[in-house]
Amino acid sequence: MSTTSQEHTSAQPQAQAQGHPQRWLILGVICLAQLTVLLDNTVLNVAIPSLTGELDAATSDIQWMINAYSLVQSGLLLMAGSAADRYGRKKMLVAGLALFGVGSLVAGLADSTAQLIAARAGMGVGGALLLTTTLAVALQIFTPDEHPKAIGIWSAVNVLGFAAGPLIGGFMLNHFWWGAIFLINLPVAALGLAAVMALVPESRNPQGDRPDLLGALLSTIGMASLVYAIISGPEHGWTSARVLVTAVVAIVVLAGFAVYESRIAYPMLDMQFFRNRRFTGAVAGAVLITFGMGGALFLLTQHLQFVLGYAPLEAGLRTAPLALAVVALNFSGLAAKWTARLGTPLSIALGMVLMSAGLVSIATLAEHGYTGTLLGLLLIGGGCAVANPAMAHAIMTAIPPARAGVGAGVNGTLAEFGNGLGVAVLGAILNSRFAALAPVAASSLPAALAAAGSAKEEKQVTDAFSSGLETSQLVGAVAVLLGGLVAAALLRRAERADSGMGAA
Repeated sequence: MSTTSQEHTSAQPQAQAQGHPQRWLILGVICLAQLTVLLDNTVLNVAIPSLTGELDAATSDIQWMINAYSLVQSGLLLMAGSAADRYGRKKMLVAGLALFGVGSLVAGLADSTAQLIAARAGMGVGGALLLTTTLAVALQIFTPDEHPKAIGIWSAVNVLGFAAGPLIGGFMLNHFWWGAIFLINLPVAALGLAAVMALVPESRNPQGDRPDLLGALLSTIGMASLVYAIISGPEHGWTSARVLVTAVVAIVVLAGFAVYESRIAYPMLDMQFFRNRRFTGAVAGAVLITFGMGGALFLLTQHLQFVLGYAPLEAGLRTAPLALAVVALNFSGLAAKWTARLGTPLSIALGMVLMSAGLVSIATLAEHGYTGTLLGLLLIGGGCAVANPAMAHAIMTAIPPARAGVGAGVNGTLAEFGNGLGVAVLGAILNSRFAALAPVAASSLPAALAAAGSAKEEKQVTDAFSSGLETSQLVGAVAVLLGGLVAAALLRRAERADSGMGAA
């Protein structure tokens, strides 16, 4: 072993035993950078009406603006974690912040849908580097006894970023043009760069796994093809050559990815993880919760603005109760107490039942005013506060501590994929229902309203859009409920199997 390797392995236990003297400040810095990345998963939702008008964007264009970010990010999360382990976590944090900042600048100044989609994809690359490396750094700088608290804060920031995007976006759109929702990232990226370079210690594993370039390429192509097929279905027909070909490409590439990963020495995704029921159950819940929530939030912001007529800031403020419920329950410790009493399987089941009920409330009661939406948001927030930390804990305890970063990368990848797929699937259901019921043919609600020849037709167009939203939200509710039941059942079986082995 080289001198460098010896220094690395001998210094690491000491750092873990004592913790970095500025670890809480460092955690605050990396959580701020992470929050910015996560906000961009949902901040674009409230800008949909502005983009539809100013860039003449169709619904499919809007979906690609959102999916370009989440799909590129999900495809590269595992690759980013491997690269950080091998080349240095601090280096990857710096590179991620720089790429995210440049992508934000290009997105804010874009004057066409193609430019904005490309910029969002570039931001996704930077986001992938940031999301995997922040957790790795947090685990590095804290002592093992402090890991639960540090990971809890990291997890809470994830939920906060997901839910607060519409509020931040609404505030920015109320005072500036739509490009400001991206330019606001620039000072945060600059602050993060300075802080990371000054505070974060460098760390890497000289014997780390080699980057899996082909695996990253296959996963990105496979997921992008799948979502493209889903988005194109309503417009071109589910049996059209375009949709069928891209669907077949997705299936073949993703199958090839799974086979390839199971045979190489340094896989980006270790298929052996999925033999563990605890890991599989938590991952199944994570995918379906993000599927339901990602798609539902995409639909909710359109409902608040297009159907109920709220301005962007008003729409953002009316989604704030979701984030407030998560913050109140997580930072007060109430959610952790409930989880300790109920156990992980029941906590996940309870959380996702609450979220499913919230989506049903929004779908069925929103037409009677904001009260039904408020109830739904509070239920979703309460469910998130309970289910998300429980699922994170299940994943982290299902794999060896030495592979914690890889496990977090797997969870992040599938969660990002679930979010992008939720936007695509629930958006496709909305489009299909809207196209079937609307009295005029159009690619978006504003276009359909403009084509309507009378007040009666305008009312029919709005009713058709509302019906599509209701159907889509209910599908999301079913997905979330199934996710809770599947995850809870698998985790319960894993606990019983572990108890049996312990007794033996």
